[in-house]
Amino acid sequence: MSKPEDLLENNRLWAKAVKIEDPEYFNRLSQQQTPEYLWIGCSDSRIAANQIVAMEPGSVFVHRNIANVVVHTDLNCLSVIQYAVEVLKVKHIVVVGHYGCGGVQAALGEANNGLIDNWLEHIRDVYHDHQAAVDSAPSEKERVNRLCELNVISQVGNVAQTTTVRNAWRAGQDLTLHGWVYSLEDGLVRDLKVTKDASSLT
Repeated sequence: MSKPEDLLENNRLWAKAVKIEDPEYFNRLSQQQTPEYLWIGCSDSRIAANQIVAMEPGSVFVHRNIANVVVHTDLNCLSVIQYAVEVLKVKHIVVVGHYGCGGVQAALGEANNGLIDNWLEHIRDVYHDHQAAVDSAPSEKERVNRLCELNVISQVGNVAQTTTVRNAWRAGQDLTLHGWVYSLEDGLVRDLKVTKDASSLT
């Protein structure tokens, strides 16, 4: 098991190697960030946004929480969305779930999880809205994975309803929402085809 000191040493070695390969790398990176993407993903330690899509630091603005949930009472998430849209002027907001998500799995279970149950209620709401579709899956694994997809679709809808996004669309800002799901089993990201843009305004 790694100790904190090991991580610091790893950092020193990494920074040294990067500077040898590209002496101006950190100087460029420190000047500004100009990401075109806001990634709203899960906190799972196996889901590294930049690495999954092979993009350099500074190109993806990232917000993570358990099961990639977007709710109107979460000031942290809403603040990230506002900053990304109004200040960074991102062109895409991508909600990215993953198959086998522990948060989704817990939401389907009966166990008492303590404080986190308050958070999982948002996923349970998605389940209750689509119970027949989830329960018709032939196995527990497929039930979880189906709810993972439905949860992403629901959260894309929640992003589309935020004041920040709606105001951006009304102002003519180039902004598109996407819903993706990542598989840890093959490393591939799948597009759930729930793209939304200014034409979604009603």
